Amino acid sequence: MKKNKTYSALIAIFFGLILTTTACKKPVTPPNPNEEELITTLLMTFTDSAGVKPSTTVAFKDPDGDGGNNPTQWDTIKLAASTTYNMSLLLLDESKSPADTISNEVLAEASEHLFCFTISGANCQVKRTDSDGTYEIGLQSKWTTGAISNGNAEVMLRHQPGTKDGTCTPGATDISLSFLMQIQ
Repeated sequence: MKKNKTYSALIAIFFGLILTTTACKKPVTPPNPNEEELITTLLMTFTDSAGVKPSTTVAFKDPDGDGGNNPTQWDTIKLAASTTYNMSLLLLDESKSPADTISNEVLAEASEHLFCFTISGANCQVKRTDSDGTYEIGLQSKWTTGAISNGNAEVMLRHQPGTKDGTCTPGATDISLSFLMQIQ
């Protein structure tokens, strides 16, 4: 009987030591490799493919990101009628110094990202011109305008790890903006 009590006491001390040593340690949380980046700035640069009309840059700036304060800049897309533009899109996190170019991360993970462009009301067609080798990305695109009109242009970045199929349906939205659009 005395032997069982000794074993029971040793087992209790052993578990007590385990509990006190593990209770004092802070759990280590591994970094999330797919953590969503802060996007504070979206810049679209439109260049006339014929080289006749001047280039124009359209900006959206929200220094604290989604939520919080209102954006400080939200330009209207103003393009000439009957013109084809090459558009280059740049995403930045300007909360850091120097600014972090989120577009580089989108390009590095191209097989997981897709920009979707939806034009409503304005006479304009958009075609993505860059690719991840299988599907388009949308950091580069061609915008072809028609007759004078007004409307909206929705620009959305879809994050589609393991589900990218060339459509805007699967995945989650990283950023979605609706710009006023004028074809002049």
